[in-house]
Amino acid sequence: MSVSTVDSTGLVWRKSSRSGGGSNGNCVEVAFAGAAVAVRDSKNPAAGVLAFPAAQWAFFRRGLGS
Repeated sequence: MSVSTVDSTGLVWRKSSRSGGGSNGNCVEVAFAGAAVAVRDSKNPAAGVLAFPAAQWAFFRRGLGS
């Protein structure tokens, strides 16, 4: 599997609707950047971004049943 790199400047980040409203804040955010999907830690967005090819993200989501 190859991993893409993306410029995360200006991306619109979405938090999972299943992240809950608890105080622990454990969640990831995703942003769609053309042929890639960027993922980051919502508690520490400055820590970095993982980027995956959109096709691999779709495969991952199908595996979750969503």
